[in-house]
Amino acid sequence: MQLFIGEIKGNKALLSEEESRHFTKVLRGKTGQEIHVTDGSGNMVRGIVTLISPKSVEIEISELKENFEKRPYHLHVAISPTKNMDRTEFFLEKAVEIGIDEITFIKCFHSERKNINLERCQKIIQSAAKQSLKAYIPKLNDMLRLSEFLSLNPTGQKFIAHCDTAFSRENFNEIIQPKSNYLILIGPEGDFSKEEIQTAEKQGFTGISLGNQRMRTETAALVAVLDVNRVNLM
Repeated sequence: MQLFIGEIKGNKALLSEEESRHFTKVLRGKTGQEIHVTDGSGNMVRGIVTLISPKSVEIEISELKENFEKRPYHLHVAISPTKNMDRTEFFLEKAVEIGIDEITFIKCFHSERKNINLERCQKIIQSAAKQSLKAYIPKLNDMLRLSEFLSLNPTGQKFIAHCDTAFSRENFNEIIQPKSNYLILIGPEGDFSKEEIQTAEKQGFTGISLGNQRMRTETAALVAVLDVNRVNLM
């Protein structure tokens, strides 16, 4: 099964210029070929390629599945990107494969990376979604300072993963409630500062521990993603 990202209009689907180029130039796709297309918002179609032009590919739809594999929960991870971007990109790829709905990069007091290539990150997310046959492409938000992000007053079950034993922390596995909205803050390698933890707690975030082992940023984020998905699959 080959999955592409495109626009769905009535009984036809249109691949973007980039996806069309990949289909024709890289995969050597031809008219008459059956492919699957998603709009990234939950719609998945199967159809036959009927028209190929230099910048677009048109598909006649034979089957439409709406809300394809829609999950009854929403998982948002706000993470401080690592100095080595390979590790952050690894997180993006695997989190999409496992199941995540929204990602925000945050600048914290101890963050070593202040800027990020969102376009590259978006391509990694889309590639992972296609590879794992996802009809929902996770939302990627602009990078924000942690204080700015917290000022948005997000709702749902809100958690901040940190290692500071001066603050109370709950075992994440024991407090996750299924079928909910989750927002998890994952800090930089130097952890969140005391002031950041205090501010998050005032905004209704619960301090959590993800286990007895000290983890790298991307590992902690993936453990959190796995824990949420596991609870909701039980």
